[in-house]
Amino acid sequence: MIKGTPELIAARREEIINACARLYQTMSFKDITLKEIGAETSFSRPTIYNYFQTKEEIFLALYEREYDLWNADLEALLAGHEGLSRGELAELLARSLEKREQLLKLLAMNNYDMEANSRPELLASFKAAYGRSLEQVDALLRKFCPEMGPEDRLGFRLVFFPFMFGIYPYAAVTDKQRRAMEEAGVDFRYCSIYELSLACLNRLLDARF
Repeated sequence: MIKGTPELIAARREEIINACARLYQTMSFKDITLKEIGAETSFSRPTIYNYFQTKEEIFLALYEREYDLWNADLEALLAGHEGLSRGELAELLARSLEKREQLLKLLAMNNYDMEANSRPELLASFKAAYGRSLEQVDALLRKFCPEMGPEDRLGFRLVFFPFMFGIYPYAAVTDKQRRAMEEAGVDFRYCSIYELSLACLNRLLDARF
């Protein structure tokens, strides 16, 4: 049982997630340990186990928070416009993803291991945040693309959400990767998160209409 006020518990949990997020800016998932995360917090490493049992659970909480932030952007987009053309909707959705680089980076990770090493209740909480993203995108399509029926909206989600897993690796290219592509003679156009997202969204939204 975790001791402390709800405010203290929430603050410590958030501090752990923030520590993980800072480390993830410069370190890879495999190199980040609970020891490293503990060193970034104001309390002892054993205290972390009161909140998270594994490194994967901390990353899953960060992942959930990123989905929550995107959901807030989607909700604001839905409430802030009475009408949008398909092109305008594509642009605004692409801009919303441009702000969520951390989410896209997490999507590019090995989600199977992260989910497998997290407790069921934490996994369910994460899936709820993910589910809200599906619902928000469907609501946007219903409002701004009323000509799309249920099967069209489902088809959109079945393409776009898996597509999101590949955005970060295409957009965040290291110097080492660029040199390797040049040495391999691969003709490749580098695009930003916004450019990649917009290209896919425009094609999906114009596919039938």
